[in-house]
Amino acid sequence: MIIFEKMKRAAAIIFFLFLCNSLLLAQVNDLQLARQFTTNGELQKALEIYQKLYKQDNEAYYSYYVNGLLSLKKFDEAENITKKMLRKHPGDYQYTINLGRIYTQKGDTGKAEIVYDDMIKNMPADAGEIANLASKFYQAENADYAIKIFQQGRKLLHNDKLYTFELISLYRYKRDKAALTEEYLNFLPDNPSFISQAENTLSTIYEGEVDYNMLKTALFKRIQKDPQQTIYIDMLTWQFLQQKDFDQALNQALALSRRQNDDGNSIFDLCQTLISNEAYETAIRGYEYIISKGKDQQLYIPAKIELINTKNLLVTSGKYTQADLLSLEKDYKELLNEFGKTPSTVFAMQRLAKLQSFKLHKLNDAQKLLEEAINIPNIKANLLNSCKLDLGDVYLLNGQPWEATLLYSQVETGYPNTSIGQDAKFRNAKLAYYTGDFNWAKGQLDVLKAATSQLIANDALNLSLLISDNLAADTAGKALKMYARADLQIFEEQPEKAVLILDSIDVKYPGNSLSDDILMAKARILIQQKNYADAIVPLKKIVTDHPFNLWADDAVYMLGDIYESHLNNKDQAKIYYQKIITDYPGSLWINDARKHFRVLRGDKPDAS
Repeated sequence: MIIFEKMKRAAAIIFFLFLCNSLLLAQVNDLQLARQFTTNGELQKALEIYQKLYKQDNEAYYSYYVNGLLSLKKFDEAENITKKMLRKHPGDYQYTINLGRIYTQKGDTGKAEIVYDDMIKNMPADAGEIANLASKFYQAENADYAIKIFQQGRKLLHNDKLYTFELISLYRYKRDKAALTEEYLNFLPDNPSFISQAENTLSTIYEGEVDYNMLKTALFKRIQKDPQQTIYIDMLTWQFLQQKDFDQALNQALALSRRQNDDGNSIFDLCQTLISNEAYETAIRGYEYIISKGKDQQLYIPAKIELINTKNLLVTSGKYTQADLLSLEKDYKELLNEFGKTPSTVFAMQRLAKLQSFKLHKLNDAQKLLEEAINIPNIKANLLNSCKLDLGDVYLLNGQPWEATLLYSQVETGYPNTSIGQDAKFRNAKLAYYTGDFNWAKGQLDVLKAATSQLIANDALNLSLLISDNLAADTAGKALKMYARADLQIFEEQPEKAVLILDSIDVKYPGNSLSDDILMAKARILIQQKNYADAIVPLKKIVTDHPFNLWADDAVYMLGDIYESHLNNKDQAKIYYQKIITDYPGSLWINDARKHFRVLRGDKPDAS
């Protein structure tokens, strides 16, 4: 009898579980069907299923049912079932939030605010509960009340430093620039390591001068109130950099450095940023400050070297005279006399050698200096190899191609499949091209098409195509040899000699296939001479007369860059960047062209 009763109970349990599983499976199927009706826009059919499910289990299917009612604007029914659930579960915030949402969608925002404000007023002083409630508002797409809850939570818990990251995320989501700025400025003094995050975030949400001026005003107020708080001065320096007010950026950094009496490291780093923005005169002022701190300072020698290098950039970036170049050479020599030729000054030796070889054409002096440099012990490998490649260039220009190829090959074999190894391989290929060994050069260039450096890969592709296109028309390559000699003169920065050779090619070899190449070479010479207005003439001729040839997309991109960066004609620049996008979608310049076009069009940065 006992066994029989146990069997009956087991059978009943099994039957009950079967019924539960069957019901659960049916509910899952119904829910999937309702979702399909919703996707198809059959909202009434979906609502009928949600209503049936709600009656079976009102807590599990409440949200589906109420959302279905709201989608059909059945606000009264949604309100009634929500109030019933609220009476059943008075402490469950989701029903209160939904009641407010129903009032909002019904158009009765006043009622919604009463519900929400009453909830906030009666919120417990519990950090976890406050965060949970704010999260529910955020999930209900009500960021404003999520913010209010966090702000009220700070008051309840008597701690203004709580919920900072949550509020930063919400202000960023709402693109509330003023509130986001204030939140970061309150947070950073105790958390200075987050300054980079703050700068990155603000740069994605700020849209122009008005926003940066708002930050500047806020920073000035705080500096006035708390002048010892250095994080605000760091932020002010950054703000001036964003507005391209480089002098003021340096002034702020100098004031901070003087106050802290530091070693000038921050100024040295800032000068590198100034140089990348071509603010050479401001950078020079920064380096002079570091030098003024005395010879016993760690950055004295590096600052001296960088000061002269920056003067070099200032001179050579514009129209310069022979006297300017000779004055620079004198500065470098004085520096080497003061500090000697050591591992610390090799970089200066390399810069002086470049000045002597390419600007002053003192090839013997440059060769001797670089030969000394590579024999100085304990030089860092990258710098040593860079000097070897430069010495190879000087050997080439000085009529010693065999010595040049030995040095290039030494670096190439010592560092295969690296950027500097590929650079060495490319220089070896160009040497072969300059000296007329086109087939060997093309073999090396074809390998370099897959180089990790996009610049080398692009240059290798262009030179390979130049060789193959012209050898197809002239197997002996006579015109191409002449063009290569002109190319070598351009490399050496001997423009007059290069132009004479280029103008002679058509005379000596009429009917050659180098017309677009000659135009590009002349454009490069004019750009080298900073004669941008004249450079656009041959470039435009390439675009109109040779729209499908090797240099067409390069010419279009170069025109965009010249108009944008040197002739200050943004409208024309935009036209040429657009032309790359529409006419040359396979160009290697396509991504750069898109970036420049979007900036010129005034697209806002992503807020991600």
